[in-house]
Amino acid sequence: MPNDAPVKGEEKIVRLKLSEQVLERLREMIRSGELSPGDYMPSERALMERFSVGRPAVREALQALHTQGLITISHGERSKVNELSANLVLDQSDMVANILLDAVPANLEHLKEARRMFELGIVRTAAERATEEDVVTLRKLLAEQESQLTGDLDVRSFIEADMAFHTAIANILANPVVTAASSAMLRWLQEYHTALLHWSGNEQTTLNEHARLIDRIAANDPDGAVDEMRSHLDRSRNMFAPRRAT
Repeated sequence: MPNDAPVKGEEKIVRLKLSEQVLERLREMIRSGELSPGDYMPSERALMERFSVGRPAVREALQALHTQGLITISHGERSKVNELSANLVLDQSDMVANILLDAVPANLEHLKEARRMFELGIVRTAAERATEEDVVTLRKLLAEQESQLTGDLDVRSFIEADMAFHTAIANILANPVVTAASSAMLRWLQEYHTALLHWSGNEQTTLNEHARLIDRIAANDPDGAVDEMRSHLDRSRNMFAPRRAT
């Protein structure tokens, strides 16, 4: 009788579900350029005929592509291939990141440390490369943030303006991966502002710190910009805390 026992070192062959096979074929069509950003996906009928599978396998594969952010499914319209970018990759991780931070509160401290290291590196390079146009953009964002200091201050909008300011500094590097990573960390941290109460009375301090940062960047002073950013981040570190502690 033949011996069916697995041979030592032999790799087990796993049969993929039909939908998973269709998903992999569709991803390859996108990867190879057969389907480009902005293109409409083939109809369900066309995909069923091309891959010799039923409608459930095609629909499940399309839904998986939609969940991964590779296509957009709109009711009553054909699915469309999305633009591929670093933002797309990191945007898809927002939900998982929030679950991770809630499930293991210590990770919030790790995130704050990672963001601090990242921002210090960004501002150093930004100060080395900044043009007059970049400085004008930063001063305009600062003025817009300052204009919100009214009696009926919307703190959430003030924080969003703060995020836009830091993203603009990252944009100076003209590196989409750096900008996407910086924006992602800012989004993840935004969810953990401690009831926003710590901002009360600190808005002007934040604006003053931003103004000094701009001055250092405008002077192409990397060391001075790093010092200002370090002071800014260290002061604001306690404005973030796990949700369960608020």
